[in-house]
Amino acid sequence: MMGFRRMEKILITGTAGFIGFHLANRLISEGFEITGLDNINDYYDPELKFNRLKQAGIRKADQWNMGIRSEKSENYTFYRAELNDKDFIRHLFREENFDAVIHLAAQAGVRYSLTHPDAYIESNLSGFLSVLEACRAYPVKHLVYASSSSVYGLNEKMPFSVKDNVDHPVSLYAASKKANELMAHTYSHLFNIPVTGLRFFTVYGPWGRPDMALFIFTEKILKNEPIDVFNFGEMERDFTYIDDIVEGVVRVLMVPPEGNPDWKGEHPDPASSPAPYRLFNIGNNRPVKLMDFIHTIEKALGKKSKLNLLPIQPGDVAKTWADVSDLTEVTGYKPETDIEAGINAFVRWYVSL
Repeated sequence: MMGFRRMEKILITGTAGFIGFHLANRLISEGFEITGLDNINDYYDPELKFNRLKQAGIRKADQWNMGIRSEKSENYTFYRAELNDKDFIRHLFREENFDAVIHLAAQAGVRYSLTHPDAYIESNLSGFLSVLEACRAYPVKHLVYASSSSVYGLNEKMPFSVKDNVDHPVSLYAASKKANELMAHTYSHLFNIPVTGLRFFTVYGPWGRPDMALFIFTEKILKNEPIDVFNFGEMERDFTYIDDIVEGVVRVLMVPPEGNPDWKGEHPDPASSPAPYRLFNIGNNRPVKLMDFIHTIEKALGKKSKLNLLPIQPGDVAKTWADVSDLTEVTGYKPETDIEAGINAFVRWYVSL
């Protein structure tokens, strides 16, 4: 397998976001030279994104396409930029000669896609195309990109496996992530780009997104406000702690795919290809009932919640559960942080704000 040396240059898109912030910090600490990129949109409060950057030593980024060097590490430079600014993206790739790209930037949110569909086409499809074209023009050793557990859609066979068919998404967000997987395979096949897609399962932890359940529930419980509990509480999620996600991404980064010589078109494996293309789930492999999740938050806060029980929302699924056997086989890694430890870490961070 092709390895990575210290100080190799990596582009991470979405570094003002939840996962990108943590991942950039991890790789900087290990001696890699990181270029971060984010447009800092207003899907949720941009101040949270600026505060993440501040933690990494990046002063407030008001100017576009201007590199800002971290005040905490000479190995981190941040650009506020749009992926759809194709001229700038190609210029950045040409000048920096990246060894690898980790593409995390995307328009997130299942429910938001019901009311703002154009944002998903512009960011998740057009933005990803810009990255693929840049990797085609200026080849990298490995392109790793974020997919999502939402691609499993109407699937009911548990746990969800990357070897399963995923042709029945139930939100435009999920459809855009499935499209990313198809686009990535096409570019890997045509241009021999080593590319790996990662299906993340309900990521949570400190510096998390305020549109996610843990952030919303914690805030409302502390304010004595009722929390909306969909599907009348009959939901399960494979909650995955942020450190486990980051560890999985780093492990995968180090093993670019080389193509599966045993792949057969008569019985195609959706998770691999004769091209250098792979898919992995990164999840905790232990689904948690929504009511147990809420009770764990209550325990961490020392305070009971008020529940507003509601039907399931359009675009939601009742249960997720990640089969991570392929990830473990290739990288030797399996996420393991239990929900109580993860929620306690989040609550400690939240109350310190």
